[in-house]
Amino acid sequence: MVWNPADERFQKNLEAAKAYYDQHWSLCAPRSAVALSRPIGQWLSNLRRPGALDGHPEWEAALLAVDADWNPSWPAEWQRHYAALRELVADEESQADVLPGFTVHGMDIGKWLARQRKPEAWEALADGQRERLEAIGVTPLAASPAPVEQTAPTEPSTAPVSAFGRGVAALAQYKARTDSVTVPRGHVETLPGGVEVKLGVRVMNQKSRRAKLTTDKLAALASLGLEWALTEGPA
Repeated sequence: MVWNPADERFQKNLEAAKAYYDQHWSLCAPRSAVALSRPIGQWLSNLRRPGALDGHPEWEAALLAVDADWNPSWPAEWQRHYAALRELVADEESQADVLPGFTVHGMDIGKWLARQRKPEAWEALADGQRERLEAIGVTPLAASPAPVEQTAPTEPSTAPVSAFGRGVAALAQYKARTDSVTVPRGHVETLPGGVEVKLGVRVMNQKSRRAKLTTDKLAALASLGLEWALTEGPA
C-alpha cells in the first residue's frame, strides 16, 4: 500500500532497480544507469549517502531484499565487477579463472580478476571483499613462486582456461564427432591434453540457467546448434 508520494516514488524506483539487477546482478549501478526509463544509478547513489535512509527502515529492507550488497563499504565499481565474475563462474567446479579481455557489460572481468589476485592488491582488500572472492574460488597468487626445474619441453595444452570455454570446446568436439548436440546426461568428453568435461551435466545446467547467461555465452552456445540458447527462439 502506498502511504504518501515519497513512498510511491520509492516503489516505482524500486521496480526499476529490480529490473536493473536482473540484467546486471548488482544494485551498485553507475550514476549514468537507467532502467525502465528511470535514472536508477543516480537514485541509488543518492540513497547510499550517509543518513539518506534515516526514518525509512522499510526502504532499506526492500533494497537489501533485492541485493544484500547494494551499499557495500568498498567502492561500488569493485562490487559491479565482482557480481559479474560471480555469475560467470556460478557453474565452475574448481577455481574461478577468467582470462583478461573477457568483458561483461563493458567491464574487462578477466583483467580485473588478475589484478585482485596480485598479492599486494589482495592484502589491500577489505575482509568482506576477500571473503566474497574466496567463496567463488578466487585465491591470491603466490608472492614468491618457487623456481621451476628445467625439463624437456612439452606440448602446451590447447584446452580453454575457463570452465565455460572448456564446455564450448567439448561440445564442439562432440558435435564434430557425432553430428549432434544432444548429449546424454552422464557423458564425459575428453579434450586434447586429457582434460575431462562432464558435458552432459554442463549442458543441462546451462539450459536451466539460461536467463543468467550473458549474451556472449548464449551466442557461443547458439552457434553450435543449441536452439534454447538463441536470443529469440525456443527457451
